[in-house]
Amino acid sequence: MTFPNRRAVLGVAGALTLSSCAGGRGLLRPSRGWNGLVQPIVEREIAAGHVPGAVVSIGQGGRRVFERAYGLKSVEPVRAPLDTAAVFDFASLTKVVATTPSVMALIEDGALSLDEPAARWWPAFGAGGKGAITVRQLMTHVSGLAPDLDLTAPWSGEAEGLALAAASQPVRPPGEAFVYSDINFIVLAELLRRVSGLGVDAFAARRLFAPLRMRDTLFRPSGAILQRVVPTARFEGRILLGEVHDPTARRMGGVAGHAGLFSSAADLERYARMLLNGGALDGVRVLRPETVALMTGPNVLPGGVKRALGWDVSSGYSSGYDKAFSASSFGHTGYTGTMVWIDPASRSWVISLTSRLHPDSQGDAKFLRRDLGQAVGAAIREQG
Repeated sequence: MTFPNRRAVLGVAGALTLSSCAGGRGLLRPSRGWNGLVQPIVEREIAAGHVPGAVVSIGQGGRRVFERAYGLKSVEPVRAPLDTAAVFDFASLTKVVATTPSVMALIEDGALSLDEPAARWWPAFGAGGKGAITVRQLMTHVSGLAPDLDLTAPWSGEAEGLALAAASQPVRPPGEAFVYSDINFIVLAELLRRVSGLGVDAFAARRLFAPLRMRDTLFRPSGAILQRVVPTARFEGRILLGEVHDPTARRMGGVAGHAGLFSSAADLERYARMLLNGGALDGVRVLRPETVALMTGPNVLPGGVKRALGWDVSSGYSSGYDKAFSASSFGHTGYTGTMVWIDPASRSWVISLTSRLHPDSQGDAKFLRRDLGQAVGAAIREQG
């Protein structure tokens, strides 16, 4: 299939007009309406077999202006339509929705420091030349650690995963290069546990999700919420449902610093609004404004890559939509097909949630995320 170039995609936005659609009174939107911008992109990707369906949420001026579900929630074992209440395997969005803000809460409390060595709290981690790796280097992916733990040998359990992380050997000297690594966030979650006494699941639920009323956001979903969970891929003869897809997190029992979180578009929207409001939502403060600014501000890394703490700002993972929004924008993606991009300058966001691995692990969300992010970003920036 031939995909449109960036000029063609951005052309979908067209002229902007005033709209009161979806609570966006006084805001601007594409002349064809937000659905006229979004639907052709999503339906093209569904027709190409890249994704079975997607939920898209767009915010502007700090409030939602569009939300809609397209396509299917599941293909196997039954075909079922997708709706906006669907709960997705967030994959690497776990890093920035659970682990990063939890670590930042400890930094805000003075219990942890960005520039102290991780080995101060986890002495075993200092082996193999890792004694000087700092919390900041872990959060910006310049620790030099490998992308993932070794999955070629059989192992299982959180203890074994942590032992492998402690024994891992750097593939580059710390601070020398940007190497995106799940091990970084496995280590950060263990530091969180050692400092606070709570696992990342319990800490994030207590400090973030419960106060923000993010009721769909949790690790290892069970019970009634499973009816809303979107399945991922086939594994050992079954379709994974409510069980994390990421093989490392799955081996570690479903809770890890890099993957394992499940959530919905509505909850992710609440989280984005909290960040845009400087750490508070509906009168409840979970982080200070200066903590949010520190977490989301850009750091220029080796090779010209720009990352915030945990978050992406401008790198090979941002697929060009970093340029469609303002220079202060930031976001992240997940392997299952998830994406959020947030722009403080326009108080806007774009959320795209899909289960691109369902059912046979052959899907691909990169065109959906790229073209949707670029088109929405261009439409929002055009009015400024």
